[in-house]
Amino acid sequence: MRILGIDTATSIASVALVEDGHSIAEELHDRRRARIEAATVQLGANHTEFILPSIQSLLDKTHTALSSLSGIAVTVGPGSFTGLRIGLATVKGLAYECGIPVVGVSTLHSHAARVRNFSGLIGSLLDARKSEVYVACFRCDGGDLRRLTGDAVTSVKSVIELLQKYGAGQRESVLLIGDGAIAHKAGFVDAFGASVAISDGTEYGAVAAQVARLAEQRFRCRSVDDIGALEPAYLRLPEAESRLRLSTLTS
Repeated sequence: MRILGIDTATSIASVALVEDGHSIAEELHDRRRARIEAATVQLGANHTEFILPSIQSLLDKTHTALSSLSGIAVTVGPGSFTGLRIGLATVKGLAYECGIPVVGVSTLHSHAARVRNFSGLIGSLLDARKSEVYVACFRCDGGDLRRLTGDAVTSVKSVIELLQKYGAGQRESVLLIGDGAIAHKAGFVDAFGASVAISDGTEYGAVAAQVARLAEQRFRCRSVDDIGALEPAYLRLPEAESRLRLSTLTS
């Protein structure tokens, strides 16, 4: 079973081709680095310019026809509103064109599932700005990952209290992974001291490869998503829509 995984939910996008659980090719695009290098190197500053050429590159390198894929797996959120729209629009176009089944996967679950050789609590955290983070908590025992919470958007203080509820800083080691962990590192270190490890996740490989792995069982069981109904899981309103609703309420 050969699955194409796609993640455009954060500043580091990735695409990967996974066969029976093993990554055979992957590519990454760091939007932040592209912006820095754009003055001297012709690099795209957003994921739109990365995703389709990279998918074609993976297919060419592995001698894979798009129509021969068992499925396409994509992160559906939470994450960057623009990034999620880019990813889903691309996937829907490819799926409709070639009749390929699609599975949407939680961005937070995908980040946490990359972790290996760790036992304890994992907080998967993405920066939601406005002093908030997108968060989901898991317990990991070696390669066994168990979800403890759903995906949510909340304050750093609430995340700390949630992790303490599950034993962080007391009887449990805790690993915080993602750009939300890096953005609020000082607060987490103050709360948990030496018992906390903080990572942006880059040492664990491409998120897209894990997206494909998480979706594999659903493809095998034919428990796929309705392409037309698949939408981003924003968890909160995009800024423009939020302002519109506020103005409506106050007018």
